[in-house]
Amino acid sequence: MKIANIETIALRIPFTSGGQSAGGVWGSKDLQVVDSLVVKVTADDGTVGWGETFGFTAIPAVKLVIDTILAPEVIGRDVSQREKLMADLQKKFHIFGRSGAFIYGLSAIDIALWDIAGKSANKPIYQLLGGGEATSLAAYASLIRYADPELVWLNVRRAVDEGYQYLKLHEVDVACVRAAREAAGPHIEITLDVNCPWTVREALDMAEQLRPFDLRWLEEPVWPPENYAGLAAVRKQGGIPVAAGENASTLMDFQHMLEAGAVDFIQPSPAKMGGITELQKVYALANAHNTTVMVHTFYDGPGLLASVHASAALGGPKSIVEWRYFDLEAQLYGDAIIPKRGRLHVPQGPGLGLEPNPDVIRDYQIAL
Repeated sequence: MKIANIETIALRIPFTSGGQSAGGVWGSKDLQVVDSLVVKVTADDGTVGWGETFGFTAIPAVKLVIDTILAPEVIGRDVSQREKLMADLQKKFHIFGRSGAFIYGLSAIDIALWDIAGKSANKPIYQLLGGGEATSLAAYASLIRYADPELVWLNVRRAVDEGYQYLKLHEVDVACVRAAREAAGPHIEITLDVNCPWTVREALDMAEQLRPFDLRWLEEPVWPPENYAGLAAVRKQGGIPVAAGENASTLMDFQHMLEAGAVDFIQPSPAKMGGITELQKVYALANAHNTTVMVHTFYDGPGLLASVHASAALGGPKSIVEWRYFDLEAQLYGDAIIPKRGRLHVPQGPGLGLEPNPDVIRDYQIAL
């Protein structure tokens, strides 16, 4: 079976989030729409697979790379030779960078090829990865950055009332974290992703102020994100477990991070770092270093489903999956993947297990 066609589809879906966004590395202040890029790969027997890249402002570059460079290389290749294809393309195009648009594009294609593989075998992807007993996984509500203690308090209460036992904040102010802990109470697990703002000294000073709030982890506290020695110092001296990995792009990046003793939780992002093919290798590498994988999943489409399948098969029933806590005007999969009482259903259909709603694609597709 050969790859016959690749189509990139940019979507823009309005959302609300319980208050005005203060902005962040992935979105502007008062962000009100989510841009995503899904990729439709069709085999010559008509089987369709769906993938997704990391979105927002990266989309035009990734779409251009897929349409003009990667798709011509991929069309005509054997669908079943995913790993060889991904390795061939990484080697061929490494001169253009080992992160960003090329790896993002390969990630989406890889996820789509796994979707096709599961459909051809009539098995969900988690079974192709070795199986798992979990039919649902806990989700953590990943909130936007509000930079307002009152809004943080209100939205933490909203998430807890909806049944979430795990929360992620994106705040950088101690008062906001304090408000979250007060709203959540002592038994809700809170993580804090600050998106690489501080020097090591600043991160250690902040960790001292944050320790009373009993954070499960402090995510990406150090600039630049590849400063693994700095992360290791914060991990050793800061008194809060450290998480990172969403900005790592290759297996070697993850190996270097683990060898440095930089993290307690490692966070590969399958729509950014090579798809499911590379993600399963990170699980094996992390197991060898006694480090827990918590997949980064700041998306709502095939990338989210890929994370759910990998977490169910490779992480086990205690895995926690990130859920982007946006109130989207439309969901690509309707209600099928929305957490219920803080838990995500593991799709049981073949491949990714769910098909995008064509009406949502029609109504929210944008031209680039």
